[in-house]
Amino acid sequence: MSILNTIFGFGKPDLKQPDLRFGRYSDSYKNDEKYDAWDAAIRNFEEGAYLSSYENFLDYLSDEREGNVKYWYENQKLHFEVFQGSKKITGVADTVKLRAESKIVRVEESNVGLLRRLLEKNFGLKYTRFALDADKNLTMVFTTSVLDNSPYKFYYALKELATNSDKQDDILVDEFDHLEAIDTAHIIPLASEVVDKKFEFLQKSILSVFKEIDEGKLNMNHYPGGASYLLLDLALKIDYLIKPEGAIMEGVEKINRLFFSNEIPDAHRKNDQIRREFKKLLQRSKEEFVEECYEVISTFGITSPAGHEQLSNLIDNELSNMDWYKANGHEKVALSIPGYIVGYLLFSYSLPEPDRALLHLYYQIMEWDYFKSLGFQLAYRENGKLNKSAIANKITEIKKKYKHQYSRVNPDLKSLRYDNDLVFAKSFLLMIKKLDMSKIPA
Repeated sequence: MSILNTIFGFGKPDLKQPDLRFGRYSDSYKNDEKYDAWDAAIRNFEEGAYLSSYENFLDYLSDEREGNVKYWYENQKLHFEVFQGSKKITGVADTVKLRAESKIVRVEESNVGLLRRLLEKNFGLKYTRFALDADKNLTMVFTTSVLDNSPYKFYYALKELATNSDKQDDILVDEFDHLEAIDTAHIIPLASEVVDKKFEFLQKSILSVFKEIDEGKLNMNHYPGGASYLLLDLALKIDYLIKPEGAIMEGVEKINRLFFSNEIPDAHRKNDQIRREFKKLLQRSKEEFVEECYEVISTFGITSPAGHEQLSNLIDNELSNMDWYKANGHEKVALSIPGYIVGYLLFSYSLPEPDRALLHLYYQIMEWDYFKSLGFQLAYRENGKLNKSAIANKITEIKKKYKHQYSRVNPDLKSLRYDNDLVFAKSFLLMIKKLDMSKIPA
């Protein structure tokens, strides 16, 4: 069974669905055995059994579904490999010191702009540093004495090394012509037809939002908040549904940073700047997109662990904003508000598993055509109309899947309304908001 079927429970056991991933990897969903390994790592470190502590630590990091961590002994030294996106981190430890590194790109010739940027980035790093090795490979390095490398420090240092090196390789290769990608043999290419559909979805989604802003009934000069919702919904949807790497992922993150930045207080100027970023994504060629559209193995998540309260608070604060747009006939703007809520929650947080699965279901229902184009067999719509029984059955399936952990989760199916997408979207998020995610027995 695929990792996505394991996490989300897609489809019925006898209905094989495409093995495609959506959204950002999270390392928050660990079982009791992993926490036991963490406790053992702490205990062994305190007792001076450093290599045993590192074994326990690597067991804690490992995700058997991902195959993300390997370690072995050679010449009485502990060697390890940790995979994060397009990068492989290699390391070795003995009873005195530990070294870990990630080769990012090969630098064929020196470039002042590149070296200046890396020097500046070094000032922002706490545990690691950029360096050039003897083979002209740009490398991120972490070195430490084992006496000073507790599991806590090891975790944050390795995360800094892994996430930064993973993010930089595609961005640097895209920007500097003289750089060459290296150490990428472990990435998993996607089928060409899947890449085609993702590229088509990216282009179509951006152009559709631009058309609504420029030609829709709502005067965006008077109501810039409507344009903001459309643009944010778009960015977050791209991040989750396409799951791009490299420059496209950086573009989406930049759009998110721009919107929440206080440096541009004027909403019109902020929207204009965000649109410029989308135009850059729109202008990227199919060949460039292919280079940044692949599957990866991950170890560290970049979303923050969060409880159900964060979901409830965002729904409370934002969902009612759709009412005015709905009442005045601006359906696309109104629908972008629950879309923004769902996208922001999946972009920013590692939520309880039932919340995450239900938010994914929202996208499957609302972006049914896209999932269908990728080969998913979903019955959530019939002739474009919402299929009440199929949706209710899937919600019940999610409830049963997580009942052993979240025994109080009991979605109120009767509260769902299927009149149209707008009415359904609001009722669906309100249903999720009211769920009881406490883990105490019912």
